[in-house]
Amino acid sequence: MNKLAVVAIGGNSLIRDNDRQTVEDQYDAVCETAKHIAGMIGQGYEVIITHGNGPQVGFILRRSEIASEVAGMHHVPLVSCGADTQGAIGYQIQQAMDNEFKNRGLEKSAVTIVTQVAVAPDDPAFQKPTKPIGSFYTQEQAQLLREQHPDWTLVNDAGRGYRRLVASPLPQEILEKDVIKLLIREGYCVIGAGGGGIPVVKQANGSVKGIDAVIDKDFASSLLAAEINADLLIISTGVPKVYLNYGKENEKPLNEITLAELKQYVEEDH
Repeated sequence: MNKLAVVAIGGNSLIRDNDRQTVEDQYDAVCETAKHIAGMIGQGYEVIITHGNGPQVGFILRRSEIASEVAGMHHVPLVSCGADTQGAIGYQIQQAMDNEFKNRGLEKSAVTIVTQVAVAPDDPAFQKPTKPIGSFYTQEQAQLLREQHPDWTLVNDAGRGYRRLVASPLPQEILEKDVIKLLIREGYCVIGAGGGGIPVVKQANGSVKGIDAVIDKDFASSLLAAEINADLLIISTGVPKVYLNYGKENEKPLNEITLAELKQYVEEDH
């Protein structure tokens, strides 16, 4: 089989700026990304595409909250909002990839897999939310939201504005990994583990149950790459490079880095 790559698309990278946040704007960004991924496939790679959903899952959750407050509609749980983003963003990526394959004359098809990811019910993340989702707010807007929603946690996100934080447990197992392997062997371009996967916990009888959280897509993508023995993991972002101290005066771009240096930066809480 050709070399296998996992390409993780950042949810923020689909939101180019505050003036281009609509579904149509996001699709334009997806189409641009699809060109680069199709180029990899044209060079002989088999590709699994994962994606983030930080802004998008926040939008869906907020719409649900407003609909509940204003029109008395039923509340949509966070775990279901995450599943919604798998379908919506997966549809956009799948369509963009298939169109790009046709444009390039590649005999290839994309397919989106609803992906569940097991997490530990006692993960400390459930007691300390860390995952930013949704829109960026000014300090004044954040203060108003705190007054309206005392149970919310809002923090400054790398100097870009204030965002809501939700629980983000570590992924333990990609439940659909064998299906993904099968589809890759059959030659499909697979879109999976969207938004880090739908978080579920395993029950004593072997069944699973969804739990309100948002798994970090980079952790889930790394786990998926390991579980399917991928040769390459690529994480695309909305910024040109990886930085230390991102958004601060002393930010430092990282072009190449060793494993030892990575471990050191983790120990230093970067």
